[in-house]
Amino acid sequence: MKGFARREFQLVLLRRMADYQPGLVDEAMRALDASRTEMREVNARWQRVLRSRTFPRGRSRYETVLGPPASTGELRLGDVTCELARWPPLTLWPGLPFEIMMGPDGSVMHEWLVRDEDVPVPRLETVEDLVPWSCVAGDLDGRFGAVAHQDGEVPSRWHATLAMPDGSSYVAHFVWGLLQTVVAV
Repeated sequence: MKGFARREFQLVLLRRMADYQPGLVDEAMRALDASRTEMREVNARWQRVLRSRTFPRGRSRYETVLGPPASTGELRLGDVTCELARWPPLTLWPGLPFEIMMGPDGSVMHEWLVRDEDVPVPRLETVEDLVPWSCVAGDLDGRFGAVAHQDGEVPSRWHATLAMPDGSSYVAHFVWGLLQTVVAV
């Protein structure tokens, strides 16, 4: 896509994160030498691509922007086998590849940043360890007792409710799979 590559794709991801972490997004935009105006323009272009009848669908859409995936695989969910495609980490989030999960018909069912298998999970022992942009949704499982994952109000958002041993509960909010904030409930 003319004028759309890995740098611009990162701006698309940042646009939704700005709702939760404007300070971190400002720092990331400076690292990309981008302005808020450019971020909005890039996001608007991406939204037009998503709605275009002529732009490729499924994995092909991401290959057009990010190149070929670094790895592919399958994930079985009950009776359904989904395909996974994972791209090399983006410059803003080293160690966190971008992954899409596609249904049997090739449609994208989920897309987010995930932890690379060879990148260690940061120390996550207490709620205080859950700082913005420190972990991805998959990092919580097995570290905080019962974790209930829920879809967010838009496709890029995800929530995880943590039931702590002391009886307290928290909700961790993720955008594109990256932790944004944690609130007590």
